[in-house]
Amino acid sequence: MNDDQGSARLTVREVPDYPDITTYADILGEMHIWEGDGWKEESLAWKEGAYIGSHLGGDYEITYSGPQAQELLSRTSINSLANWRIGTSKHLVQTDERGYIANHGLTIRSSEDSFRQFGSFPWSAYQAERMGLDVTVERRKVFILQIAGPRSVQVIERLLGVDIRDVNFLDVRPVSVPGIDAEIEIELSRIGMAGTLAYELRGPWDASAAVYDAVYQAGQEFGIKRTGWRTYFVNHTEGGFPQMGGLFAPSAVADPAFLAFAAQWGERRLTKAFRLTGSVGPEDLASRLRTPFEVNWGWMAKFDHDFLGREAVEAEAANPRRKTVTLRWNKEDVLDVFASQFEKGEEYRNFEFPLTPQVPTDLHADRVIVGDEFVGVSSAVAYSYYYREMLSLSTIDIPLSEVGTEVIIEWGDAGRRIKRIRATVERFPYLDLPSNRKFDLSTIPSGIQEAEVASSH
Repeated sequence: MNDDQGSARLTVREVPDYPDITTYADILGEMHIWEGDGWKEESLAWKEGAYIGSHLGGDYEITYSGPQAQELLSRTSINSLANWRIGTSKHLVQTDERGYIANHGLTIRSSEDSFRQFGSFPWSAYQAERMGLDVTVERRKVFILQIAGPRSVQVIERLLGVDIRDVNFLDVRPVSVPGIDAEIEIELSRIGMAGTLAYELRGPWDASAAVYDAVYQAGQEFGIKRTGWRTYFVNHTEGGFPQMGGLFAPSAVADPAFLAFAAQWGERRLTKAFRLTGSVGPEDLASRLRTPFEVNWGWMAKFDHDFLGREAVEAEAANPRRKTVTLRWNKEDVLDVFASQFEKGEEYRNFEFPLTPQVPTDLHADRVIVGDEFVGVSSAVAYSYYYREMLSLSTIDIPLSEVGTEVIIEWGDAGRRIKRIRATVERFPYLDLPSNRKFDLSTIPSGIQEAEVASSH
């Protein structure tokens, strides 16, 4: 193998240090690859090939166990926990008393009375104390490797040497990675943020670099790309997945008692100062909050149990006001923004490719108007190299959510020069590839078969 693309020789705080990757960044207290194989190639990978990303690595897996663990999660989540099979996962959405999303994240039922949550704030731990429930809360630092794209199944089959076609969407399975100590517990899950076929490998943090490199080497034949944080949120925008901390603000950050609890807990992400950018002024946090219905997750709300914020969520279910759509930005207006950078006087806020602003450091919110009426909020804007379009997710009044509706985005920061950019409501999600749940694996050759063919030559 060419030395410029060889195996990782060292690690940068548990992230592989490859000779051909030169840009790493500290993201909310953990080191991550900022740009791997180039943001354009990375953004094509989950449509045409496969990528590996460690964007969520170094976060905590929070385990809730004990006789009242299920009751805790039921009382803090809009989802129904009835008939939840052991060894499967759910995307739990957790609201505050007002019905705003305080926290959300993938949660696995490990046993009858034990649940593990990833990529989340300790919201349920905080509520367990307030509710006086008998729940044991533990945490450990873990790696989460995301392998996504149509060839991701081949990469993982090559890595593991076994067929994984029977791992259904949201299933979880323990696996053994060749070359990694068999005593290290690693699990495979069919889940991801790419909007199409995707998997995650998860395990103890100190095994992160070794497993990452094993996946990368297994994926060489399949053209695997290493994605960085620079590109990561493009897939959220294309795939229609509003993410807290990047595309909207979790209401937990507006709860002083929770923030005090989280500080004692050692929650790193809440110790960083978020900038409130965009034409929605920084004093307006409320416009950056979202309800489940506003991000199109209202279908998850089941009123077969009592939960925090139920009254507000149930009232909205009866009369929803807004929903999330994709906005496609007008090319000529976008070019005007670029042109202003070369003209005298105050320029418009510039675009950074492929995402503006570079989340998760900013909670961006631009006003969406029709005429002079404020009708919605547009989040970070992504340049889709695959579609050659500027796209953003916008929470907008339902009567204006039909495809083809024309609106205006007020682009820029409050108090600065504002550019009115025309935009059109488009399909949601914008990515028009088969979803992870519906992906037909029979269309992809076996990674094991390809390995056998390769070894026979």
